Amino acid sequence: MTNSTNPDAKAPNQAPSWSALAAHQKAISNQPIADLFTQDSARAEKYSLKAAGIHLDFAKNRIDDVGLTLLAQLAKERGLAERVKAMYRGETINSTEKRQVLHVALRSQLGELPEHLRDVDAVIAQMTEFVAAVHSGQWQGFTGETITDVVNIGIGGSDLGPNMVTQALTPFHKPGLRVHFVSNVDASDLSETLKELSPARTLFIVASKTFTTTETLTNANSARQWLLSSLADEAAVAKHFVAVSVNLEKVKAFGIDANNIFPMWDWVGGRYSLWSAIGLPIALACGMDHFNALRAGAAAMDEHFASAPLTENMPVIMAMLGVWYINFWGAESQAILAYDHYLNAFTKYIQQLDMESNGKGAYLHGGYLEHHTGPVIWGEVGTNGQHSFHQLLHQGTRFVPADFIVSLTSHNPLGQHHSQLFANCLSQSRALMLGKNETQAAAEFKAMGYSAAEAKQLAHHKVMPGNRPSNTLVVNSLNPETLGALIALYEHKVFVQSVIWGINAFDQWGVELGKQLCSEIHPALVTQADIEKFDPSTNALIALYKSANPQAS
Repeated sequence: MTNSTNPDAKAPNQAPSWSALAAHQKAISNQPIADLFTQDSARAEKYSLKAAGIHLDFAKNRIDDVGLTLLAQLAKERGLAERVKAMYRGETINSTEKRQVLHVALRSQLGELPEHLRDVDAVIAQMTEFVAAVHSGQWQGFTGETITDVVNIGIGGSDLGPNMVTQALTPFHKPGLRVHFVSNVDASDLSETLKELSPARTLFIVASKTFTTTETLTNANSARQWLLSSLADEAAVAKHFVAVSVNLEKVKAFGIDANNIFPMWDWVGGRYSLWSAIGLPIALACGMDHFNALRAGAAAMDEHFASAPLTENMPVIMAMLGVWYINFWGAESQAILAYDHYLNAFTKYIQQLDMESNGKGAYLHGGYLEHHTGPVIWGEVGTNGQHSFHQLLHQGTRFVPADFIVSLTSHNPLGQHHSQLFANCLSQSRALMLGKNETQAAAEFKAMGYSAAEAKQLAHHKVMPGNRPSNTLVVNSLNPETLGALIALYEHKVFVQSVIWGINAFDQWGVELGKQLCSEIHPALVTQADIEKFDPSTNALIALYKSANPQAS
């Protein structure tokens, strides 16, 4: 490791504040969160932030003013402000792929982009025209019928983001048009989706930056065969397929009209791409007005992130709390608990965003990490999770910080459903903080009819340690603006943590290894190729497959 003045050239645990944070963690390790409220009556207000339509309450965390000051100092020592500016300026911060990182540019309003990025405006205009044509019925299939179903074929960032947003914005869907998503190369995914669809009324979006992704092309070719088995004319492909890609030649070779190719750029990573034409299924489902509102909500969070002081900056606060728990408290995972039915796919989306970005073991400027980085992300919508894994959160031996996400209002007001939902959200974060001691547990057993001796003997089975931290993120309503801001919040949080840890959040070489090995193994399954060239376990499994599928080779 060099001794450059560049913070990235040093391990973060060499920063002066790192050792101070370690000492402070020991000093407050037995400090109950509840006592912090007693010590500071204004804690709830001081430990809350508002930005871009989101209210963050981070008061139920194992942190105090000293700890927050030290975390902000660590961010300064790691050169966070400079790295943020470098990203916004369009510097090549994705050094391993020699690329800019400009997903924030995709959220800029029309006319605000520098000249060399004005093609973003052109793609938005192209999307606007196309969406209007489909919605109005001007765009017709090969037989002259209007489109009733859209199937997005993609995987990873070309699926998770638009899929999640399309589900989240269900109350804003345009009537008469259904949007479906196919990602898994398992034929059941595509087959089940197509069962109830009419080829004459179905439009496919093939979303692949390079147009070489095996899973996506396998599904796209099978969808093409399904279409042609009914319409029986190659010319039908041009009326039922559009593509989002940078590889224009491969798209045209597939049979998609050049006018129906929506460009992408190499400076947009897949997991940050829903703001581009990868978001076409969102726009088709909800309309361009709502898609642009989604972008505007993200832009509002971008502005907050770029301008707010570190100690008042929502993505920075959330990121540094994550660093605090991972590197100083030993947290290995993070629970994302969305108390909103429409956010059913949100945790899955954050899994890719966080784990693909920060699941790294190499420093930017050489060497291997000396500390942990990104956590395992998991969770479920409330209140379902309360009746499955919340048991582990409350009484298990794992230390799992949690983010609760909830809306003040419901799109479907019905009796006391929403007040019950909101009460459950608050009760879970409060229960994680307070826990239950042996005296309380024994009293409960006695109230259940147990003798004093039995209650004392069994009390420890009901003890919950409490002091388990959480954030609560509140929006007035889940709408395009607040959803856009929420996504951008987590994007920036992940980036901040990558800066602290000295890693590149924007490559994904670990994903590529599996693809490389698959390209070697697949021929052995479907041809007479040598099956003895792999390890003994893989060889045996290949032989097992070939014995069950003799027709494959």
